[in-house]
Amino acid sequence: MATAPPSLAMIDHWLSCDLDAWTRSVIQRHFNPAFGSPYWLRVAKDLPFDPLEITRYDELKAFGPFPREDLRTLDPTDLVPQDRPRPLAVRIWDTGGTTGDPCRIVYTDRMLTHRGLWRWWQLENEGFERGRAWLQATPSGPHVIGEGAWELVDLYASRAYAIDMDPRWVKRLIRQGNLAGAKEYTEHLIEQITGALRSQPIDYLNTTPALFQALCDRFPELVAKLGGVRLSGTHVSPDMYRGFKEALGENGIVGLTYGNTFGNSCGLAPENDGEVLPYVPTYPQVTTRVVDRSDWTVTVPYGQVGRVCLTVLQEDLFLPNILERDQGERWDPQGRWPTDGVANVRPLEITRSSPEGLY
Repeated sequence: MATAPPSLAMIDHWLSCDLDAWTRSVIQRHFNPAFGSPYWLRVAKDLPFDPLEITRYDELKAFGPFPREDLRTLDPTDLVPQDRPRPLAVRIWDTGGTTGDPCRIVYTDRMLTHRGLWRWWQLENEGFERGRAWLQATPSGPHVIGEGAWELVDLYASRAYAIDMDPRWVKRLIRQGNLAGAKEYTEHLIEQITGALRSQPIDYLNTTPALFQALCDRFPELVAKLGGVRLSGTHVSPDMYRGFKEALGENGIVGLTYGNTFGNSCGLAPENDGEVLPYVPTYPQVTTRVVDRSDWTVTVPYGQVGRVCLTVLQEDLFLPNILERDQGERWDPQGRWPTDGVANVRPLEITRSSPEGLY
């Protein structure tokens, strides 16, 4: 009997994990007095409870919302358990820095493996063909999303082109009220994308929803030649999704990922003619809850809108109860996934004076 590919076998193993048991193993690792992560061992001294007595996922609420501010100044290697050999040979990845100085975290080798295998799983499920040419038009430099180009090469036998994109510069221009400058920078990005699409044999595009929307509006003839697009970010509305499908043509693929530097959720097949765009977390290392906007400890009923609350349960990174700047509908997977999903994600607060979702 043929065996499953290693990546599929590993994902099947993850999806079969009991969440409470996984939670206990992560807690026992990060709070182990002998080799736990330095950050959490310091935090534990001031907690009104013993973290090592936590036995269930739901009990993680006791930690309260994770203080993002800590990630702006903390040595990110302090979040990694000390049984990983020091000095750590790792990449440090930054968040976008939308609300201030960026947060920084480490991706260890097994965290990159987790991210890469889920990327492989998505590409397979969405119908993208191996061995094709991709254009990675996403943030580069310190942003982990740029790692996607090399994941395509290493895991999907693909050729990967890329553009140069610094989202912090355009955000700085917006904060300064320099919308003309922000528009000029967006034009600079579009020129890089269209230049590659015109001159190179590119099959697929990986970019942000806002950039792809601009491409569809201004260069529909280039979009129509693509076999598909993968969109990474936080905001694709049902209308946008249907417009993207129409722009690509009958057989064009639209793959979706919702997430950020901390963790990702995979887009599943849209429901109700694209009216419902569901996402499921890369379980069990990443989980999401949709919570009441006035009381984050309360999970809203299925189908109701609330704030997205993310928990990271990596063996090498523990971040409980991150309150995201996004809202969405709590989505019932009806047995297709071991935990809740979220659908129709959009910004928690919409600011009309600045473009949303460039990153």
